[in-house]
Amino acid sequence: MQKELILNQEKISYTFRKSRRSKCMRLTIRNDATLVVSVPWRLSEETAMKFVKEKADWILGKIKHFQSKESSLPTATRKDYLKYKKLAREIAEKKLKYFNEFYGFSYGRVSIRNQKTRWGSCSKSGNLNFSYRIIYLSEKLCDYIIVHELCHLGEFNHSRDFWNLVAKRVPEYKKIRKEIRGM
Repeated sequence: MQKELILNQEKISYTFRKSRRSKCMRLTIRNDATLVVSVPWRLSEETAMKFVKEKADWILGKIKHFQSKESSLPTATRKDYLKYKKLAREIAEKKLKYFNEFYGFSYGRVSIRNQKTRWGSCSKSGNLNFSYRIIYLSEKLCDYIIVHELCHLGEFNHSRDFWNLVAKRVPEYKKIRKEIRGM
């Protein structure tokens, strides 16, 4: 449920969530410039709001960043997902085939989803999932997403070995990763 609060005389929309698995408070600014406050189950909303007020400058800075972005991606709608799912699959499969000629990993099913918070994922059973929104990315960003998930078949973590695998095909992965995180 969306709520509102005032930070430094600015009205901010936020969502408050409690999680049994969470061990610490987390503040997330979404692409639509709204705040998500996630806290451990036992923490009160009052305590969380004190923390939010302490971080007001950071929160407002991030919100302004998202509001001023000129080249943000289109909103992920079901209509667009159905329209572009086939194209996204073709792109993903073509790039997987190309990059896997180098890596030689075996993978299972390739799925295209309407994910709003992830570009891709890899399951323990070797299935690869990608957001249909890869169609909106530049070639180098899309390549990075494909290589990133493909490399999880060799290293199912984000260890140094994993990043070394990624770097073999995307040497500038650190720069690209920052760019993707900023979207």
